[in-house]
Amino acid sequence: MVTTTIPKKEYRQLVEKALRYDYLRQILEEDIFAAPLTRNIKKVIESFAKTGLYNKQFLKSLEKGLKRSSYFCQ
Repeated sequence: MVTTTIPKKEYRQLVEKALRYDYLRQILEEDIFAAPLTRNIKKVIESFAKTGLYNKQFLKSLEKGLKRSSYFCQ
């Protein structure tokens, strides 16, 4: 067995990159392109609004885009 010595800083960088890679791999294994569970635009907008992360302008833009979507057309 061969032992290689690297600086602690470089080791930390390698570990961080490995953890990022694993995290990304886990995300990509999920079905990120699955259809939404609902076709109700109002429910989708309400869900986004409840998070408190989005401003009113974004929510209006999202609603406009969903109304144009063939998936959400009713």
